[in-house]
Amino acid sequence: MSNLKEKIQESVEVIRTKSKRQPSIGIILGTGLGALADDITDKTVIDYGEIPHFPLSTVESHHGKLILGRLGAKDVVAMQGRFHFYEGYSMEQITLPVRVMKFLGAKTLMVSNAAGGLNPNFHKGDIMIIVDHINLLGDNPLIGVNDDTIGPRFPDMSEPYSKELIDLAMQAAIDNKIRVERGVFAAMTGPSLETRAEYRFLRMLGADAVGMSTVPEDIVAVHMGMKVCGFSVITDECFPDSLVPAEVQEIIRVANGAQPKLTKLMKTVIEKI
Repeated sequence: MSNLKEKIQESVEVIRTKSKRQPSIGIILGTGLGALADDITDKTVIDYGEIPHFPLSTVESHHGKLILGRLGAKDVVAMQGRFHFYEGYSMEQITLPVRVMKFLGAKTLMVSNAAGGLNPNFHKGDIMIIVDHINLLGDNPLIGVNDDTIGPRFPDMSEPYSKELIDLAMQAAIDNKIRVERGVFAAMTGPSLETRAEYRFLRMLGADAVGMSTVPEDIVAVHMGMKVCGFSVITDECFPDSLVPAEVQEIIRVANGAQPKLTKLMKTVIEKI
């Protein structure tokens, strides 16, 4: 058994002592978006510190709790707070919780993040359905020895975000009269925000939004055969010719303002899965 699989199973065993639930859907709640957890019923809440091999969240607005319960008619497992490369964690540490979700039973991953808008048609508070991504983190969570019992050595990434779930998300937006965009998400390491020249570079590459998360989690989910649905909340406008300094509190405020819309979208998609 590989060291990675041992870590996954040790984490799962501890979680199973607290909840026997078999979640079919995993959820990662990003910056300012943790309130969806309030809608989860009949829930068991576990601090990350109680789970072997789980890192601890060090970022404001990331609560650091794993929640198992019911969302509508579905059993779910939700991360209230995620991990980032810039916190100093390895790619394996960042993505271990997604692997644990899969081994708990999840076949689908719903992920959200806060992102800077690069597309000039985007505005603060918009929600973007992620249709593809660009990995500019300088690393990949699959580097190293591969355990074939977890996933293939060379996973195909032609559909990193499920077309089926993208269609469900678009229909959910129409049903709930919520304006959404679709676009490509670029991941940078952070924690510094990008320069004007970097924003121009990212736009030239075809990115519509930029952030510091999501891509590693998506890669390992696809590696394990999970379907992924991703959303970005556009929390600041990264237009080089009219750039103003970004403030973390304003980013969180905008994310919180978009929270009801994103919560409704995610719940509707989960209902339809």
